[in-house]
Amino acid sequence: MIIRLHLGQIVATPPALDLLTRLDLNPAVLLARHASGDWGDLDSEDKASNDWAVSHQGRLLSSYNVAPDKKIWIITEADRSATTILLPSDY
Repeated sequence: MIIRLHLGQIVATPPALDLLTRLDLNPAVLLARHASGDWGDLDSEDKASNDWAVSHQGRLLSSYNVAPDKKIWIITEADRSATTILLPSDY
């Protein structure tokens, strides 16, 4: 897996951490997917937008379906200072 971007400081919301814990999912796996350009369960337009943002310092969003009706989002800020793991409802 090739890392395409720096994540900066990694933070997570308590509800996202709770869901990952309940599902026995390691957040590092999702972070590695995000950092390598695997944007998860986004449509092709959003994936293309992320691909552009990697080289143009834009904000990045990945979405991963982790259970039926359960998603984890990962957002990296445009300046790459921080990456947040959250639920869509935390946004």
